[in-house]
Amino acid sequence: MVLLKVKFDQKKRVKLAQGLWLMNWLSVLAGIIIFSLGLFLKIELRKRSDVMDNSESHFVPNSLIGMGVLSCVFNSLAGKICYDALDPAKYAKWKPWLKPYLAICVLFNIVLFLVALCCFLMRGSLESTLAHGLKNGMKYYRDTDTPGRCFMKKTIDMLQIEFKCCGNNGFRDWFEIQWISNRYLDFSSKEVKDRIKSNVDGRYLVDGVPFSCCNPNSPRPCIQYQLTNNSAHYSYDHQTEELNLWARGCRAALLRYYSSLMNSMGAAVLLVWLLEVTITIGLRYLHTALESVSNPEDPECESEGWLLEKSVSETWKSFLESLKKLGKSNQVEAEGADAGQAPEAG
Repeated sequence: MVLLKVKFDQKKRVKLAQGLWLMNWLSVLAGIIIFSLGLFLKIELRKRSDVMDNSESHFVPNSLIGMGVLSCVFNSLAGKICYDALDPAKYAKWKPWLKPYLAICVLFNIVLFLVALCCFLMRGSLESTLAHGLKNGMKYYRDTDTPGRCFMKKTIDMLQIEFKCCGNNGFRDWFEIQWISNRYLDFSSKEVKDRIKSNVDGRYLVDGVPFSCCNPNSPRPCIQYQLTNNSAHYSYDHQTEELNLWARGCRAALLRYYSSLMNSMGAAVLLVWLLEVTITIGLRYLHTALESVSNPEDPECESEGWLLEKSVSETWKSFLESLKKLGKSNQVEAEGADAGQAPEAG
């Protein structure tokens, strides 16, 4: 039973080929957009690779770049096929390759859909990557004299200023690490000695934050040291008063930024996927409509186009049977090769 059969005359076949030609070149432009989005996301991730724990987050931008290139190649080829379909002599050279090409297009559409899903599902892996990366980056904040880490202070400061955030989960994260380098500590001071002795790891911990945590919108001058000491500041209560620091952690700020980017990209890829599916269906109708022309010498004659030659269940069964036959033929070839090697060994 033929699925979704449609009758075509010469005029309809020409209109279908011309419409598909135009849609394919629109898809080429869409492929360039996907490539550009992947490149932009890769650059944005590389900008802050110092505060990311691993390179798994680059899977999505690499996939977008690859799918963008493939989209340009496949749709350029499909545009040429649609253009040549109007001329029987030119179309003849494409005829043997159309079925394999349509199968590749179906596979491409499946992969494109999976890439769109990955754009929406990347939030979980990105969250853990940022949590570990920011935590390590904050530990190295003080290492301004250590080769390979001397840039970390500037990176964290610029990050907190740009995204209006403080710490990993919040400003209190800075209380748990020594973010002031030993180079700038006066070890002859009793206060410094007492603070270091009071800590098991011998670190200089303070209830303060770097200057980049300060919120310039606050009317009060920034309080970045002795944040939990009410007596150290006039008319100040750290438990009830709204501090003049950024309240949001950098992990939440970066996660929100990248999530909004990838959600937008996922929506764009889904739209391109719909266009690609429409083109593949149109190519299938064009292919079957040209194949079923009863009299090739009479271009005006009617023909029939369809989506599937059999029902969905029958098509699926025949696909599975072809896979089984392919597996059996490979097994027979392997056994034949083993049998041929045995006499030689003897």
